Amino acid sequence: MTGRPEKHSLTLHGHRTSVSLEAEFWRAFRDIAALRGVPVNALAVEIDEARQGDIGLASAIRLFVLRHYRG
Repeated sequence: MTGRPEKHSLTLHGHRTSVSLEAEFWRAFRDIAALRGVPVNALAVEIDEARQGDIGLASAIRLFVLRHYRG
């Protein structure tokens, strides 16, 4: 485990983008999507639409995962 972010491709509203996340965050993000019964891209769109200010998508996903597990 290096803790280094890895690039992953997502499609948001028909546009491809890449997000750099650590492997643990990516796994948790996929797990949450599976629990909700939605594709990863759909969950990314939900997070993208809810983010405010100048927060990046990768940071928004990390915060989403953190909030999910903190309950």
